[in-house]
Order: sequence, then structure tokens, then C-alpha cells
Amino acid sequence: MTQPPAGADEQGQPGTWLAALAPGDARPAVSSAVAERIADAVTSSRSAGTRRVYASAWRRFTGWCARSGYDALPAHPLTVAAYLVDAADTHTETGKRAYAPATLSRWVASINHYHRTSGLPAPGPDEMVAATLAGIRREYAAAGDRPRTPRAPLLVADIALMVTTARERSAGWSDDVLERRDSALLLMGFAGAFRRSELADLTCGDVKIHRHDGLHVRLTKSKTDQEGHGAVRALPITVSHTTCPPCAYVRWLQVVAAYDAGGRPSVIRLLRGREPFDGHICHGGVPRTVARSPLFRAVVKNGNLSTTPLSGSAIHKTIRRRAEHAGFDPHLLSQLGGHSLRAGFVTQAFRNGAQAHAIMRQTGHTSPAMLELYAREDAPLIGNAVNDIGL
Repeated sequence: MTQPPAGADEQGQPGTWLAALAPGDARPAVSSAVAERIADAVTSSRSAGTRRVYASAWRRFTGWCARSGYDALPAHPLTVAAYLVDAADTHTETGKRAYAPATLSRWVASINHYHRTSGLPAPGPDEMVAATLAGIRREYAAAGDRPRTPRAPLLVADIALMVTTARERSAGWSDDVLERRDSALLLMGFAGAFRRSELADLTCGDVKIHRHDGLHVRLTKSKTDQEGHGAVRALPITVSHTTCPPCAYVRWLQVVAAYDAGGRPSVIRLLRGREPFDGHICHGGVPRTVARSPLFRAVVKNGNLSTTPLSGSAIHKTIRRRAEHAGFDPHLLSQLGGHSLRAGFVTQAFRNGAQAHAIMRQTGHTSPAMLELYAREDAPLIGNAVNDIGL
């Protein structure tokens, strides 16, 4: 039975590429140093998160093949189809399908990836594999199994309630640190239609105060821009200072700058001697920070700032915690997550009459198809002829 090439690791399997780059009948001979460099470049072509997902999926597939007596590399399309059917027929202890169709699609993408990086044809595009996946999706849909569960959107009123509640609940300087960070996270995340990974990746140097536009936030990379072409999102100054993203940014940056300059004592002095937040503070200058340091950082219970950025999971928990404090019901809380800010921006924009191309300017979507999905699920009456049928 064929085994995967040796030397592979979970960060992108450079061993696979080195095997494909080794001298062979139809391959030019390259030095080991060049082969290593090519392997590194190919590994960097996908994000670390994608590499981890693919590596996990590949380990599962090779393990299944070993137990079932099939070759994993190269894998026949019939092998992949059998693998998908076996997974689709797997149920949990409660009788539910164990794996969603989207998970099966990711597994096929992983199998394709490791075949291509080994110089082998990918089995995924084969008609048998494609038809098997399509049939499984139909079976799931007909049975109502593993339906799509998108995150609930947070609208302007929700965000305003969450930040207001956060400020009202502050009972000391350590609470103020968390409030300033979370308010900036919520307001900037919503106005910028950011993914949680994009918020986690922001550094202090990525954000600039602009005298006309409010904030310019430079995304050096994103889920759809892994090559780092970059983009700028503008977050305007709003009428109310309480929901102004630039004001929230300045308030949080003051804490970051104080901590970097003098640690915990500097933060305590800043917050105990602060001026009342009763008007815009985003028209003046901002304190100097270390450009490469993370903007949104973890905060420990005593109010100290970490040097590490917030993780996507921590952003997810922050949104739920602030929504719980604001009195959201448990059912809605279970539907909230890191994507609720981005989904909320799109939904609110549609409800306010914005056109798809204007929304795409901020979200970075390259096609209106996904925006239409948000509209159908969260703003179904917008632009809908049912409003004018005369009932």
C-alpha cells in the first residue's frame, strides 16, 4: 500500500513537495537547497489555519485508508467516494449525522491538495467524487440533517446597547481597561465589517487617524487576500460620541500606550485621572505606540495587558459576554459569535437601503452572491415584491 512521503509535518507537509521535486524521469534536477526553498514558498502559499485544517483532514484520510486497505497516495476516486459515504453514514450517540457536508468538502480539498503537491492528479474533480458529494448534500437536505447555522447579526441598536452597558458596568480601573478594549472591538469590528481573524491580526501601526475620514484601517491580508495586496477601510466619525469608532479607538489606544510606556501603574494613573467621556475625543492627536504590537490584546483579571493578540476564540467569547451583560436572551446568545459583527454590518446596510456594490466596498466581497445570502436570511423584506402586492 502506498504511504505518504516521509518528512511531512502539520505545517504544510514540505516533505511531500521535496519528494515531488526530487530528480525523476520528467523533472529537472534541482539542488536540495533550491528544493527546500521552493517547499517553504509553497507552504507559505496557504495560511497557517488552512494548513492545520488540511493536515488534520489528511491524517484522518490516511488513517481510514490504512484501516480499510486502500492506497491513500495516489487515491483512486472510488476510494475517496467510499470515504465520503462512510463519513456521511456515521452518526453520533444521539443519532445525529456526525459530519456536515461542508466538512466533507474540506476533506476533499485536503486530499486534492496533497495529491497536487506530490505531483499527482487530484481525485476530487472526478465525476464520481463530485456526484457522491452532491448526492450526500441532497440526502442531508431531504432529511433535514445538519442544516446551515449562520451567526445571528448584531445591528446598530444591539451594538449601542452593548457598549453603553459595558460602560455602565465598569466599577474600577481594571473594568475600564476591558470596557475600552471591548467597546473599540465592537464598534470598529462592526463599522469595518471585519472578520474576527482580521481584528485579531490588527497591529497599532495598521490604524491611522484621518482628519476627514475618521480612521483608516489597513488590512495587510485577509481570508480572501492571502498574498497581502492589502486594502484600506475607512471608519467615519459618527454623530454620537458614544458609538463613534474613532473615539473608541482613541480611548483604547490611550490604555495601550500607557501600558507600553509604564506598565500597570501608568494605566492606573491614566484611568483614575481621566476626563469624563461626554464628547468626541477623536479630533485631536493620538498617543505614540509600537507600530508592530497587536492592537487588540488579551487582558488578565488584574487589568494587565498581555503582549499577545486576542485570538479568534477570545473575540467570539467577548461578543457573547458583552451581549449577555446587555440582557440578550439565551437563545440569541447561542447564535452570536465572531461573525456577528460582519453579518450585522451587511444586514444593517441592506435595511438602510444601501446597494450591494456600496456594501462590497467595505466588506471586501468580490461577488454580490454572498451578500444576497445575508439579505435573504436577515433582511428578507428589503427589495421584496411582497411589500407591494396589495394585501
